[in-house]
Amino acid sequence: MIIEVKVPSPGESITEVEIESWLVASGDYVEMDAELAEINSDKATLTINAEKAGVIEILAEDGETVAVGQVIAKIDSSAEGSTAASGDATAKEGAAPKAEAVSGNTSSASGHPSPSAEKMMKEKGISEVEGSGRGGRVTKADVIAASQSGAKATPAPQAEAPKKEARPIPPMPGIAGSERTATREKMSRLRKTIAARLVSAKNDTAMLTTFNEVDLHEVMAIRKKWKEKFKETHGVGLGYMSFFTKAVTMALMEFPKVNGQIDEDEIVTYNYADIGIAVSTPKGLVVPVIRDAHLMSLAQVEQAVLHYALKARDNKISIEDMQGGTFSITNGGIFGSMLSTPILNPPQSAILGMHNIVERPMAVNGEVVIRPIMYVALSYDHRIIDGKEAVSFLYRVKERLEDPERLLLGV
Repeated sequence: MIIEVKVPSPGESITEVEIESWLVASGDYVEMDAELAEINSDKATLTINAEKAGVIEILAEDGETVAVGQVIAKIDSSAEGSTAASGDATAKEGAAPKAEAVSGNTSSASGHPSPSAEKMMKEKGISEVEGSGRGGRVTKADVIAASQSGAKATPAPQAEAPKKEARPIPPMPGIAGSERTATREKMSRLRKTIAARLVSAKNDTAMLTTFNEVDLHEVMAIRKKWKEKFKETHGVGLGYMSFFTKAVTMALMEFPKVNGQIDEDEIVTYNYADIGIAVSTPKGLVVPVIRDAHLMSLAQVEQAVLHYALKARDNKISIEDMQGGTFSITNGGIFGSMLSTPILNPPQSAILGMHNIVERPMAVNGEVVIRPIMYVALSYDHRIIDGKEAVSFLYRVKERLEDPERLLLGV
């Protein structure tokens, strides 16, 4: 009967190994469980053993890379003993007239031990073993036979470890007279509500964030030129929020799902834009809503922002002020934030994060110039908004802010 010797799997994800060396030769008669070869993988060095006794035919060379499961040898188990093995081996492989059985009891010239044999020799304290493998290689079976025959253990001398001088451990430094205190205060009802909504936003949505950068050179030029006249005419300063709000509302009309919400198994979109503006108050962050922001002028947006800023200062923002809203904007730049991933304001599906304005070197028309740059971030619910829509929406906002005449012309 012909037994196929296949490469075993050394572990998950390993698909090929290298044959380090054969411990037998073609035509040899091998005993059952005799070590046939050693293979190397990314994880370990393994030994392949014979499943049956018989004459072996080797099909792969030393150093060859083979696939897991590949047949690398065959064993003819119908050959019995060394006499039958020699006859079969001579006929099939042209081997020497006598093929000696590969086992732990066969002696030959002493050779280099296999890794597994070397490990066992160290464990048993044996320094010399006569090898029966190919070229006199010492196999694991040779070591077992040598230990059973009473070979003397001659442990290799170990180098004496150099003595290290004990280094005294210095005392732990401390601050004399320091008072370490901790305070506790009960969470307010507002803070509990905010916390619950934030956790819900993280757990109940497939939130992702996309980023871009905006060159605010043109916006700043308009503000510098017209801010005095604007305040004189409208009674309110010309800030960045009005530009961003107008750019956002125009982009929302192009990409309605960014302005939408999920209601059970339905997607709800709106033909209007009610923009929530995140405002910091002494009691926490709140998001009052500017309704019909898509119909407002820059001046009307600034007046609405000022209205809510003053109410927040006096802790007078009501529940009605915060209800509804189809999209939100948060400006962490006023606190110095360079970049962040804003969290959704449920049930809304997207929120825009503004950040601080920093002068950075930019390539403009082939020249390096210094420009006021703001990083912007759009967090969105991937369940309703695809990545293409989110990226395109944010790019539309960028385009209109970098060419603010489009905001004034509504294009």
